[in-house]
Amino acid sequence: MIIDGVGVRYAEPGDAAALADVLARNRAYMAPFEPWRSEVFYTEAGQRARIEGLLAECDAGRLHPFVITDAATDAPIGMINLGNVSLGPFRSGGVGYWLDQAHTGRGAATAALQEVCRIARDDLRLHRVEASTLVDNPASQRVLAKAGFSRIGLAPGYLHINGAWRDHVLFQRLLNDDPPP
Repeated sequence: MIIDGVGVRYAEPGDAAALADVLARNRAYMAPFEPWRSEVFYTEAGQRARIEGLLAECDAGRLHPFVITDAATDAPIGMINLGNVSLGPFRSGGVGYWLDQAHTGRGAATAALQEVCRIARDDLRLHRVEASTLVDNPASQRVLAKAGFSRIGLAPGYLHINGAWRDHVLFQRLLNDDPPP
């Protein structure tokens, strides 16, 4: 799907080289927001293994990995994952995303997030999507607000990021009021 010059499609192993390149170029930029990563993570082989693992989780119905692309070239400029998918009466999932610094501030993350929420609602029939950001990440908080998410709380020591347990602001977006199928 293409929205505002941004494409969103399922990740595939052929994206490994491009993602490794984007991640390597953005390593310092993303370091304050990311957990520790091994050197292998930043290689084509590391990204291929990661994508294959994400696709295995997708086959099991627990995670949906998407690449965010420049719609003109289909080149990956980031990723957005809908994970921890739970069905039954909960019908919820959690979203996480990152974007090449060269593409920030132009609505790409918001457009991708809106598309993933549409997929969650229309295709997966989820009721709710949740997200979290570091307390000191106002840019990501703005993305969530623009995509219709509401702040629901604070989680002290939520994730181990950049060498320390860090507090996160929690958000959610209710997608529908339909009963579970």
